[in-house]
Amino acid sequence: MILLISDLHLEEERPDITRAFLDLLAGRARLASALYILGDFFEVWIGDDAMTPFQRSICQALRDLGDSGTAIFLMHGNRDFLLGKAFCKEAGCTLLKDPSVVQLYGEPVLLMHGDSLCTRDEGYMKLRRYLRNPITLFILRHLPLSTRHTLARKLRSESRTQVRMKANDIVDVTPDEVPRIMQQFGVKTLIHGHTHRPAIHKLQIGEQAARRIVLGDWDRQGWALQVDENGFALAPFDFAPPPQLAAPTH
Repeated sequence: MILLISDLHLEEERPDITRAFLDLLAGRARLASALYILGDFFEVWIGDDAMTPFQRSICQALRDLGDSGTAIFLMHGNRDFLLGKAFCKEAGCTLLKDPSVVQLYGEPVLLMHGDSLCTRDEGYMKLRRYLRNPITLFILRHLPLSTRHTLARKLRSESRTQVRMKANDIVDVTPDEVPRIMQQFGVKTLIHGHTHRPAIHKLQIGEQAARRIVLGDWDRQGWALQVDENGFALAPFDFAPPPQLAAPTH
C-alpha cells in the first residue's frame, strides 16, 4: 500500500489537523511502504534554520515513521517552497522535484503540487517564477529571520486577497495544460493537490484513456489517496475528537 496526501497546511493554530496527521503516522501510514506528501505540508516555512519547536515535533514524527520502515517523499508547495535539505535529513524524507514521475504498482505516475498547472493565473505564475529562481531562493534564505517573517505574512495576506478576488476558473488548473504535460512525461495518470478540489477526473489523451487525481486539502476533514493492487482510492476521513480533559478531583 502507498499513501499520498497534500495541502495539510500544518500550523500551531490548527491542533486538530496536527492530531489527525500524527494519528495517520502512528496508524495507517505504518502499514504503507511509502508516504508521499505533495506540497503545502506546512502553512508557512521561512527556512530550515527557523524551525520552531512545533515544526521540530512534526519532523521527529516523520523520522519515527521512516525508522519504522515507511519511505517518505516530500514535494514543495507554494507555501513551503523553502523547505530544504536540512529538514529532509532530520525528518528522514526524500525531497522530490516538481514534477516527478514515480512507479506506483508498476505504473508510471506523474506527481505535482499543482500550482504550475494554473497557467491562466498570469500574476501568480509570474510571482512563482520569480520566487523559485535560484538567485531569489539564495537571497531569501540569507535574509534576517525578522525580514523573512514579515515577507511571509505579507505574501500570505496578499495570496488570500487575490484568491478571493479571482474567478474560480483562474485559480483552477488550465484544462489544456493537463494533457500537454501528461503527454510530455508519457503518463496516463497525474496526481496533484493545490486546488483543494478533490476528485478523480477521467480524460482522453489521443487514443488513450487517462485520469487526473486531485488530492483534497485538510480542513474540516482529511484526505488520502491509497494505491494498492486494487487500484487508486481517494477518500476523506473525519478527524478524531480532541482528547477530553480529566475532571478535577477534590
